[in-house]
Amino acid sequence: MTIMEELEAASDAEVSRRVVHRIVLPPDADPDTLPLYVDFTMARAVGEAHPAVPPTEAGAEILGRRSMRLDSGSEASFGAYFSAFPAGYWRRWTDVSEVRLSIRLSGGATVAVYKSNARGNPQRVRLIHSADGVVDVDLTLVPFGDGGWYWFDLYASDGAVTLQSAEWSVASSHARKDGTASIAITTFNRPDYCVAQLHTLGADDGLKDLIDRVYVVDQGTQLVQDEPDFAAAEAGLGGRLSVVRQGNLGGSGGFSRGMAETLRAGESDYVLLLDDDVVSEPEGVARAVAFGDFARIPTIVGGHMFSMHEKSCLHAFGERVNRYKFWWGKIENTFDHHDFSLHPLRTTPWLHQRVDVDYNGWWMSLIPVEALRSVGLSLPVFIKWDDAEYSLRAADKGIPTVSLPGAAVWHVPWVDKDDAIDWQAYYHQRNRWLAAMLHSPYRRGGELPRASLIGDIKHLLQLQYSAVELRLKALEDLLEGPHHLHATIGKTLPEVRALRAKFSDAVVERTPGAFPLTRHHRPAPKGTMPSAPAGKGKALVSALTGMAKQLRSVRPEALKVPEERVSTSAAKWWRLSHLDSAVVTSADGTGASMYVRDPKKFRAYLVRTVRLHRQLRTQWGPLSRQYRQAMPSFTSVEVWGATFGANTAREDA
Repeated sequence: MTIMEELEAASDAEVSRRVVHRIVLPPDADPDTLPLYVDFTMARAVGEAHPAVPPTEAGAEILGRRSMRLDSGSEASFGAYFSAFPAGYWRRWTDVSEVRLSIRLSGGATVAVYKSNARGNPQRVRLIHSADGVVDVDLTLVPFGDGGWYWFDLYASDGAVTLQSAEWSVASSHARKDGTASIAITTFNRPDYCVAQLHTLGADDGLKDLIDRVYVVDQGTQLVQDEPDFAAAEAGLGGRLSVVRQGNLGGSGGFSRGMAETLRAGESDYVLLLDDDVVSEPEGVARAVAFGDFARIPTIVGGHMFSMHEKSCLHAFGERVNRYKFWWGKIENTFDHHDFSLHPLRTTPWLHQRVDVDYNGWWMSLIPVEALRSVGLSLPVFIKWDDAEYSLRAADKGIPTVSLPGAAVWHVPWVDKDDAIDWQAYYHQRNRWLAAMLHSPYRRGGELPRASLIGDIKHLLQLQYSAVELRLKALEDLLEGPHHLHATIGKTLPEVRALRAKFSDAVVERTPGAFPLTRHHRPAPKGTMPSAPAGKGKALVSALTGMAKQLRSVRPEALKVPEERVSTSAAKWWRLSHLDSAVVTSADGTGASMYVRDPKKFRAYLVRTVRLHRQLRTQWGPLSRQYRQAMPSFTSVEVWGATFGANTAREDA
């Protein structure tokens, strides 16, 4: 070795490094989640479906959380969601300029290191033939301005090989801090899910030095502490668990309590918000904290959501708020419900772009304490829009939100729910308008008033009078001004439930034979079932004829005998508006409700919604200013503290 090489080696040895991304494998080698960790298809064709290959067929054996064995001649790619390194995100949001891949092997192997660009084009950057020992590869992050990943493929080219461990590390000098986090879990009558999550968090050695405390804010009547496994879960956390019991203030109240407790304790750099009904990947928690530490400025680091039912399916890669309509949705050029078991990361080009988001759902969101101090706590809104609004408010303070690939949880999906028409319709409507009044840059809310009015008319045409009643109550409460938020947060839910229960469309019958057989008094036109109108012209005709139908009297027989039985997916305005009555299946498939057309209700609600929307549009300016001026107060620790005190159903445990 030359003198220059010796100096370079000595200099390199002095550089302190931090592991920010460990290669892990699913517990119990879960076949449903395995495609998120390792790809045995070795597929190259872009865009085609490549069904996942089981380890046994690939000549592989999962040995533990960090190790895997490959038979001679077998191969595996770690270009998978949880294993590949999201280089584009580290390039954009940190000052890190290079990353080191370290692989510990037992047996002879060939390692191929790849990178991709934002268009998903792969390129091999290193090919290494290795015997026993550690392979270190230093890789630049300079060319990842718009996105891209690093990953490696492993080939058992000289007999069987065991991957003992692999990890990605960066120079510690680039970190703003060496932070720790407290975790806030809000729970309401899901003690089994919550205790299972506590077990997961306590059992992971990688979190022991990162997590200061776990706050469980229990707002239910089925208590976490009464679960049979609670004592073991508590012991696993080694004295770091605090259970706080309070009245039901919804997700916003529970998470605000966790934020407030984190600030009060003063021992953490972050608070990690986790839903009670998620299954966590603990390595993702460690990655989120590491990314927060290295982020150039204080940053909210969110995790992605996978489906609890289809575990390789991603809910969304990134989400934004359309400020004109003031509605949330996926980022352009991304796709919902992506299934990694059919379309691996390596062969899905759109997954390689960096996606800059407006917000991240609070199923998993790491918030720096700097944000809590400068932005405040959540809006006092019970549920809905609290997460999106918080990130919009944080962005106004110069604190961005990043949805970090490789950090994720599994959550029950919303496909079996229709919360736009159940009791949550109230919160959807009020909180959407509230968030718009706080953050819309458009005069009189842009498209929101028109979209909201059209939404009410659609619900009326769908005979969903209970949803319209709740939506209108939401707007009436909004007109009361900012003082109603804290004053009603613990009281509104029972009022909303009682109000909704008065409507037949809200009564779900669970017995299959609860309703008479359908009887249509008139055959379908030309014997065909109704379908969605094609084009704006036909949609307008269908809407006008449907509205005209609402003004006519209902046949007496239809009040008791439904004309049709309609599935949830088919219960659209263009179908229900032309019926006198129908039995509609609930979104979860467990029951059905009787929808009955009511001309008097239609007229009354139509007049009421037009009046309210005209009033809100007229008063947008002064009402918006009231809420904006009051926001620092109603999101403050002090005001929230008074609400906690007024809604403490039980003593803290």
